[in-house]
Amino acid sequence: MLIYLVFESRSKQRALGIFPSLFSFLAMAYASFSKDMDSKIQPLLPALKSNWLIAHVITCFLGYAAFAVSFGLSVLYIVRKAIPDNPTPHTGLLAAVPNAKQLEAFNYQMILFGFLWLSVGIITGSIWANSAWGTYWSWDPKETWSLITWLIYAALLHARTMKGWQGPRIAWLSMFGFGCVLFTYFGVNFLLSGLHSYAR
Repeated sequence: MLIYLVFESRSKQRALGIFPSLFSFLAMAYASFSKDMDSKIQPLLPALKSNWLIAHVITCFLGYAAFAVSFGLSVLYIVRKAIPDNPTPHTGLLAAVPNAKQLEAFNYQMILFGFLWLSVGIITGSIWANSAWGTYWSWDPKETWSLITWLIYAALLHARTMKGWQGPRIAWLSMFGFGCVLFTYFGVNFLLSGLHSYAR
Protein backbone atom coordinates (compact mmCIF):
# COMPACT_ATOMS: atom_id res chain seq x y z
CA MET A 1 0.00 0.00 0.00
CA LEU A 2 2.90 2.36 0.73
CA ILE A 3 4.25 1.96 -2.80
CA TYR A 4 0.79 2.53 -4.24
CA LEU A 5 0.24 5.65 -2.12
CA VAL A 6 3.56 7.12 -3.30
CA PHE A 7 2.58 6.23 -6.87
CA GLU A 8 -0.83 7.86 -6.40
CA SER A 9 0.67 11.06 -5.01
CA ARG A 10 3.04 11.31 -7.98
CA SER A 11 0.58 10.34 -10.72
CA LYS A 12 -2.48 12.10 -9.23
CA GLN A 13 -4.56 9.05 -10.16
CA ARG A 14 -6.89 8.00 -7.37
CA ALA A 15 -8.89 5.39 -9.24
CA LEU A 16 -6.14 2.77 -9.41
CA GLY A 17 -6.13 1.62 -5.80
CA ILE A 18 -8.57 -1.27 -6.10
CA PHE A 19 -5.96 -3.98 -6.65
CA PRO A 20 -3.41 -2.77 -4.06
CA SER A 21 -6.26 -2.49 -1.55
CA LEU A 22 -7.49 -5.98 -2.42
CA PHE A 23 -3.99 -7.47 -2.11
CA SER A 24 -3.45 -5.74 1.24
CA PHE A 25 -6.80 -7.01 2.51
CA LEU A 26 -6.05 -10.58 1.44
CA ALA A 27 -2.54 -10.46 2.96
CA MET A 28 -3.89 -9.19 6.28
CA ALA A 29 -6.69 -11.77 6.25
CA TYR A 30 -4.17 -14.54 5.58
CA ALA A 31 -1.90 -13.31 8.38
CA SER A 32 -4.84 -13.01 10.78
CA PHE A 33 -6.71 -16.26 10.12
CA SER A 34 -4.20 -18.75 8.72
CA LYS A 35 -3.57 -21.75 10.96
CA ASP A 36 0.04 -21.73 9.78
CA MET A 37 0.71 -18.40 11.50
CA ASP A 38 1.98 -18.60 15.08
CA SER A 39 1.16 -15.48 17.11
CA LYS A 40 3.67 -16.35 19.82
CA ILE A 41 7.02 -14.61 19.74
CA GLN A 42 9.78 -17.14 19.13
CA PRO A 43 13.54 -16.61 19.40
CA LEU A 44 15.20 -16.17 16.03
CA LEU A 45 17.30 -18.93 14.55
CA PRO A 46 21.01 -18.02 14.44
CA ALA A 47 20.91 -17.79 10.61
CA LEU A 48 18.21 -15.11 10.84
CA LYS A 49 20.19 -12.80 13.12
CA SER A 50 21.73 -10.67 10.41
CA ASN A 51 21.37 -7.13 9.10
CA TRP A 52 21.75 -8.58 5.61
CA LEU A 53 18.55 -10.53 6.20
CA ILE A 54 16.72 -7.31 7.08
CA ALA A 55 18.01 -5.66 3.90
CA HIS A 56 17.12 -8.77 1.88
CA VAL A 57 13.55 -8.97 3.16
CA ILE A 58 12.84 -5.25 2.78
CA THR A 59 14.20 -5.00 -0.76
CA CYS A 60 12.45 -8.18 -1.92
CA PHE A 61 9.17 -6.96 -0.45
CA LEU A 62 9.55 -3.62 -2.22
CA GLY A 63 10.05 -5.49 -5.48
CA TYR A 64 7.12 -7.83 -4.87
CA ALA A 65 4.86 -4.94 -3.89
CA ALA A 66 5.74 -3.04 -7.06
CA PHE A 67 4.98 -6.14 -9.11
CA ALA A 68 1.61 -6.44 -7.34
CA VAL A 69 0.75 -2.87 -8.35
CA SER A 70 2.00 -3.69 -11.86
CA PHE A 71 -0.30 -6.70 -11.97
CA GLY A 72 -3.27 -4.49 -11.12
CA LEU A 73 -2.27 -1.96 -13.77
CA SER A 74 -1.93 -4.77 -16.31
CA VAL A 75 -5.43 -6.08 -15.57
CA LEU A 76 -6.84 -2.57 -15.84
CA TYR A 77 -4.93 -2.08 -19.10
CA ILE A 78 -6.48 -5.22 -20.64
CA VAL A 79 -9.96 -4.14 -19.51
CA ARG A 80 -9.47 -0.51 -20.55
CA LYS A 81 -8.10 -1.52 -23.95
CA ALA A 82 -11.37 -3.33 -24.67
CA ILE A 83 -13.48 -0.29 -23.76
CA PRO A 84 -13.77 2.77 -26.02
CA ASP A 85 -12.36 6.06 -24.74
CA ASN A 86 -15.80 7.68 -24.89
CA PRO A 87 -17.65 6.37 -21.83
CA THR A 88 -21.18 5.01 -22.13
CA PRO A 89 -23.66 4.27 -19.33
CA HIS A 90 -22.19 0.75 -19.20
CA THR A 91 -18.61 1.98 -18.81
CA GLY A 92 -19.19 4.79 -16.32
CA LEU A 93 -16.96 3.25 -13.66
CA LEU A 94 -14.06 3.00 -16.09
CA ALA A 95 -14.36 6.68 -16.97
CA ALA A 96 -12.23 7.48 -13.90
CA VAL A 97 -9.49 5.06 -15.03
CA PRO A 98 -6.69 6.54 -17.17
CA ASN A 99 -6.57 5.60 -20.83
CA ALA A 100 -4.66 2.54 -22.02
CA LYS A 101 -1.58 4.53 -23.03
CA GLN A 102 -1.24 6.07 -19.56
CA LEU A 103 -1.79 2.69 -17.89
CA GLU A 104 0.95 1.17 -20.03
CA ALA A 105 3.37 3.95 -19.07
CA PHE A 106 2.53 3.56 -15.36
CA ASN A 107 2.95 -0.20 -15.66
CA TYR A 108 6.40 0.13 -17.23
CA GLN A 109 7.55 2.52 -14.48
CA MET A 110 6.30 0.16 -11.77
CA ILE A 111 8.00 -2.85 -13.37
CA LEU A 112 11.29 -0.95 -13.57
CA PHE A 113 10.97 -0.01 -9.91
CA GLY A 114 10.15 -3.57 -8.88
CA PHE A 115 12.94 -5.05 -11.00
CA LEU A 116 15.49 -2.75 -9.39
CA TRP A 117 14.47 -3.73 -5.87
CA LEU A 118 14.20 -7.44 -6.67
CA SER A 119 17.73 -7.28 -8.09
CA VAL A 120 18.98 -5.67 -4.88
CA GLY A 121 17.00 -8.25 -2.88
CA ILE A 122 18.69 -11.15 -4.66
CA ILE A 123 22.13 -9.60 -4.17
CA THR A 124 21.60 -8.92 -0.45
CA GLY A 125 20.10 -12.41 -0.10
CA SER A 126 23.19 -14.01 -1.59
CA ILE A 127 25.45 -12.06 0.77
CA TRP A 128 23.29 -13.13 3.72
CA ALA A 129 23.33 -16.75 2.47
CA ASN A 130 27.11 -16.72 2.38
CA SER A 131 27.31 -15.54 5.98
CA ALA A 132 24.59 -17.95 7.16
CA TRP A 133 25.28 -21.08 5.09
CA GLY A 134 28.77 -20.53 3.68
CA THR A 135 27.74 -20.20 0.03
CA TYR A 136 26.37 -17.34 -2.06
CA TRP A 137 24.04 -19.55 -4.09
CA SER A 138 22.84 -23.09 -3.41
CA TRP A 139 19.98 -23.55 -5.92
CA ASP A 140 17.52 -23.72 -3.05
CA PRO A 141 13.92 -23.76 -4.48
CA LYS A 142 13.25 -20.25 -3.19
CA GLU A 143 16.48 -18.94 -4.73
CA THR A 144 15.73 -20.72 -7.99
CA TRP A 145 12.21 -19.31 -8.24
CA SER A 146 13.44 -15.84 -7.32
CA LEU A 147 15.86 -16.13 -10.23
CA ILE A 148 13.07 -17.36 -12.53
CA THR A 149 10.93 -14.38 -11.52
CA TRP A 150 13.85 -12.02 -12.10
CA LEU A 151 14.50 -13.54 -15.54
CA ILE A 152 10.84 -13.15 -16.56
CA TYR A 153 10.82 -9.45 -15.69
CA ALA A 154 14.25 -9.03 -17.29
CA ALA A 155 12.86 -10.61 -20.46
CA LEU A 156 9.86 -8.27 -20.29
CA LEU A 157 12.08 -5.20 -20.02
CA HIS A 158 14.35 -6.48 -22.77
CA ALA A 159 11.40 -7.21 -25.07
CA ARG A 160 9.96 -3.75 -24.48
CA THR A 161 13.25 -1.88 -24.86
CA MET A 162 15.01 -3.84 -27.59
CA LYS A 163 12.18 -5.55 -29.47
CA GLY A 164 9.56 -2.82 -29.19
CA TRP A 165 6.97 -4.95 -27.43
CA GLN A 166 4.07 -2.87 -26.16
CA GLY A 167 0.45 -3.17 -25.23
CA PRO A 168 -1.22 -6.47 -24.38
CA ARG A 169 1.92 -8.60 -24.71
CA ILE A 170 3.65 -6.63 -21.96
CA ALA A 171 0.50 -6.67 -19.82
CA TRP A 172 0.09 -10.44 -20.11
CA LEU A 173 3.78 -11.06 -19.44
CA SER A 174 3.55 -8.81 -16.39
CA MET A 175 0.61 -10.83 -15.07
CA PHE A 176 2.51 -14.07 -15.70
CA GLY A 177 5.50 -12.62 -13.84
CA PHE A 178 3.32 -11.80 -10.85
CA GLY A 179 2.08 -15.39 -10.85
CA CYS A 180 5.72 -16.40 -10.45
CA VAL A 181 6.06 -13.88 -7.61
CA LEU A 182 3.14 -15.53 -5.81
CA PHE A 183 4.61 -18.98 -6.33
CA THR A 184 8.02 -17.78 -5.14
CA TYR A 185 6.55 -16.30 -1.98
CA PHE A 186 3.79 -18.81 -1.14
CA GLY A 187 4.00 -21.88 -3.36
CA VAL A 188 7.64 -22.75 -2.69
CA ASN A 189 7.06 -22.79 1.07
CA PHE A 190 4.13 -25.21 0.82
CA LEU A 191 5.20 -27.44 -2.06
CA LEU A 192 8.99 -27.58 -1.91
CA SER A 193 11.47 -27.93 0.92
CA GLY A 194 14.82 -26.24 1.16
CA LEU A 195 16.95 -23.85 3.15
CA HIS A 196 14.03 -21.40 3.35
CA SER A 197 11.68 -23.99 4.86
CA TYR A 198 11.77 -22.22 8.24
CA ALA A 199 9.64 -19.50 6.59
CA ARG A 200 6.52 -21.67 6.84
